[in-house]
Amino acid sequence: MNRFVLADPQKCIGCRTCEIACVLSHSDSSLVDFDPSNFHPRLNLVKGAKVTTPIMCRQCEDAPCAQVCPNGAITSEGGFVQVKQERCIGCKTCEVACPYGAMNVVSFMVEKPDTPAIFANQSKRAFALKCDLCGGCEGDQACVNVCPTNAIRLVKQEELKNINHLKRDAAANSVNELVAH
Repeated sequence: MNRFVLADPQKCIGCRTCEIACVLSHSDSSLVDFDPSNFHPRLNLVKGAKVTTPIMCRQCEDAPCAQVCPNGAITSEGGFVQVKQERCIGCKTCEVACPYGAMNVVSFMVEKPDTPAIFANQSKRAFALKCDLCGGCEGDQACVNVCPTNAIRLVKQEELKNINHLKRDAAANSVNELVAH
């Protein structure tokens, strides 16, 4: 079973610290451009009238995004679902297939290697971005570590088993109470 990051909307205050930590942890330089056109966290903070919560990839066992990817750019390896950017063509089928809205396809200007500056040495390139549990980054999940209200946590298989066990016990107890009356 894949582990995944889960947010509690009852605790989330919408501070966006998780988004900033996500961008910083995936940045390859010490200088990060926080201009909205270049700010692409791998999670999405949703703010509604009565709820605020970050939406992140649930690391689905049978990932719909991976099933529809025509180039095999999305794979499940090392205990999490990841995007192999060198294969991504930016077709957005993963974005449509994700039941949680956790996939984002964004475009960046990238340098063309081995192209002289007098020619157009930049081109637009699309990338599929999603929570990768900070795979390849130093330390644990950045969003979990920085959340000031502890609204975000990593859920592992053992915790899911415990939650299911508690729910089954509660259901059995409620049935027993009904039978007793």
